[in-house]
Amino acid sequence: MAQTVTSGTSPEGPRPSYVYKVVLLGSMSVGKSSLACRYVRNDFRELLPTVGCSFFTQILDLEEATVKFEIWDTAGQEKYHSVCHLYYRDAQAALIVYDIANKQTFSRAKLWLEELEKRFLPDEIVIALVGNKTDLAAEREVSTEEAEEFAQTKGLLFMETSAKSNYQVTDVFMAVVQELLRREKEKAPKASPHGRSAVDLRGGGARPRCC
Repeated sequence: MAQTVTSGTSPEGPRPSYVYKVVLLGSMSVGKSSLACRYVRNDFRELLPTVGCSFFTQILDLEEATVKFEIWDTAGQEKYHSVCHLYYRDAQAALIVYDIANKQTFSRAKLWLEELEKRFLPDEIVIALVGNKTDLAAEREVSTEEAEEFAQTKGLLFMETSAKSNYQVTDVFMAVVQELLRREKEKAPKASPHGRSAVDLRGGGARPRCC
């Protein structure tokens, strides 16, 4: 599932470290870049549309493991759709983001899910459906119940967020990492991390770039 290197210790023994590639998918202006910036930098600003892809990293020192997130923020414009599969190739997790105040972006989120379903088996990737912009609740077009029901039928994680007000942004990424680690524990007896190449988790910080 992820690159692995034994690093650190705990009362139970060596603490594993994992590197996970996480992609943000969704329509233009749903707030994907804002979610990434809020999570990594705890910063919010109105951002110009992403061109191609931007890249961020975040390291989590958790009790059970050290996790490095490599976050790929993809462009939402239609003209980039044909190349987006290049960005989410080999991803271990995906956040499919929509704007709760824009019904069309929710319909588009379902199409993104269909794309992922064509390219990944269910146990190959953790997918979270994210309803962003809860600060626009007065303009809501997608009910929490509708989105939650859809997520349940598809076996997705689900959470509503607001990058602007910093509502549940960290929570949704933590939900993803906990599911990733749960899957690591499930497969632990079947595979050993010994022999995998070591990874320097401390290399680099958040560094936006175009791809």
